[in-house]
Amino acid sequence: MKILTNSLIIAALTLVSCTSDKELVVEAFETSASGKKLSPVSEFGTDGEASQIKLLPDQEFQTITGFGGSFTEASAYLLNQLGAVNRKKIIDAYFGPEGARYSLTRTHMNSCDFSLSNYSYAPVEGDVELSSFSIEEDRDDIIPMIKEAMAVSEDGFKIMASPWTAPPWMKDNKDWRGGKLLPEYYDSWALFFSKYIDAYRAEGIDIWGFTVENEPLGNDNNWESMHFTPQEMTDFVKNHLGPRLEQDGHEVKILGYDQNRGDELKDWVETMFQDEVSRKYFDGTAVHWYASTFDWFPENLQMAHEIAPDKHIIQSEACVDAEVPKWQDDPWYWSKEATDWGWDWAPEKDKHLHPKYVPVYRYARDIIGCLNNWVDGWVDWNMVLDRQGGPNWFENWCVAPVIVDPEEDEVYFTPLYYTLSHFSRFIRPGAVRIGFENSDDSLMVTAAQNPDGSIAIVILNQEEEAKQFALSLGEETTKNITISGQAVQTLIVPAKKEITETN
Repeated sequence: MKILTNSLIIAALTLVSCTSDKELVVEAFETSASGKKLSPVSEFGTDGEASQIKLLPDQEFQTITGFGGSFTEASAYLLNQLGAVNRKKIIDAYFGPEGARYSLTRTHMNSCDFSLSNYSYAPVEGDVELSSFSIEEDRDDIIPMIKEAMAVSEDGFKIMASPWTAPPWMKDNKDWRGGKLLPEYYDSWALFFSKYIDAYRAEGIDIWGFTVENEPLGNDNNWESMHFTPQEMTDFVKNHLGPRLEQDGHEVKILGYDQNRGDELKDWVETMFQDEVSRKYFDGTAVHWYASTFDWFPENLQMAHEIAPDKHIIQSEACVDAEVPKWQDDPWYWSKEATDWGWDWAPEKDKHLHPKYVPVYRYARDIIGCLNNWVDGWVDWNMVLDRQGGPNWFENWCVAPVIVDPEEDEVYFTPLYYTLSHFSRFIRPGAVRIGFENSDDSLMVTAAQNPDGSIAIVILNQEEEAKQFALSLGEETTKNITISGQAVQTLIVPAKKEITETN
């Protein structure tokens, strides 16, 4: 037996396609308001009128880094309160081979709002050499959670780390909240990142990347924060953080900005990639979704890509914020009842960006919109929260895809968990987003070809009625496929099998 050359394989496939009207066979999985939860679709549509989705694999865009959620102290603490069975159930659901298969994650350096209290790995004032640096605070919760996830993940996953603030003694206001890093501590703060990599590596955990600062536009009276202007952050990376990590031999990604995708994004990206030195050290831009409950700001994402086409754009944080989770209430996650911070607090000129929304739609819409505009990674916020939407030392309640009741040792997988799984489970790291044509504008669509050659297509139907469509690839077309009303559906086109011939 011998394997045909690539040219003969292509010729053979072309011949088959040209001489027969073959049916394209796909696998389909659906999550819907009617109760499906990543359920296999076994019955396809009937003959008759249907819209058309045509795959264009020759049109290639960004390479996918991954999808996932965040290891926070709040989530890890809650896992410690659960029984062994439910703890394992959640870890398997996120990272196991039959679960969401998260491939890109985030964690916080020092404390954040989703910590139990304020803390720093370098608490000793004046310790510019950071001889007191210690990640002891993470040993009871975050580190065990990461290690358990690593143990069940077949393909592994990347970790981004983000600081909310430097220790207060390094800042001009000596506070956890607001303020700026004092210039005399720039080198110490850069050293902090290097020591963090070493400390986690000593635990058997590799850090893939950093964001320089979570939400550098900051806040002054809420939770941990620290302010940077675009030029201040760029100067810190060019002159301190980048050279320090390089000197210490750390090959790690540095992502700048790490806040919303509004109009301010242009100034940040232009400044970050202003010259050869900054382009050397910045590996990309991190963004959040909180500027709107419906708009993914495609023009701004396109602009960020045009300025730095060879760099990452990673959506590093998103959640249903300013809401207490609804417990065992799937219909709420499919209803237009959720509000965000902007419903109450946005300036009048921005109120229109923050209407009520359907949580499932916001997630699926945002991920599809991001992917179709050059974003290569998408990371949710907390993986696990309690029925109050915490714990959170500031009482900044939010929703997570998995909600737990530690006192009763109960777990609730919300529809958001299944929505995220439609992407993370089926679009794998190294996949390349491909082009498509879609004749029904009411369906949102994205598509990517995986490293194994399979193609994953994710479709969102926000309308109440079911819809029919046919999927085509080259000369092959599926039978009509039905997507339920109010549903997310993933289709998998298997990889072409290798053709062999016998001597």
